[in-house]
Amino acid sequence: MLSPALPKPNPKAELMEEIGVHYISTKEQPLKDVAKQFGGFDLIVEATGVSSVVFEAAGVLAKNGILVLASITGGDHTTEVASDKLNLDFVLGNKVMFGTVNAHRGYFEMGISDFAQSELAYPGWLTKLLTHPVKGLENFADMLRVLMEDKEAIKAYLIINEDT
Repeated sequence: MLSPALPKPNPKAELMEEIGVHYISTKEQPLKDVAKQFGGFDLIVEATGVSSVVFEAAGVLAKNGILVLASITGGDHTTEVASDKLNLDFVLGNKVMFGTVNAHRGYFEMGISDFAQSELAYPGWLTKLLTHPVKGLENFADMLRVLMEDKEAIKAYLIINEDT
């Protein structure tokens, strides 16, 4: 797992390493150096909110690699890109880049199933991942505050109905 912030030690790194993930902070080691050390990446899920990271990530994909863009960027930041090289690498390397934002009920059901499977495989790990519960839809403002401001939050979640 690559993280744009949070050098080790930190709770996110510890949590990921508990399930066998190799955690690297890109604040300490740039993506291109990580790729030189370990080889190109087969899959990168970019969720940093930093547009320049998109193009760094595209440059370190392995052949047949996939780059998933899941962050929203704003502002007017510009990045110079070697577009001919990027195009050539993607076409000849059979690479894929796509964006995602929406999910339907089936994806939420799959997520619940994945949570149950992770709890079976790594008992107690899920409760460490889900760090910040917010009760009730009426507290949406608190949920947004946690998501945007709480640097200790690993995963915030909304409890809609405690009876289910």
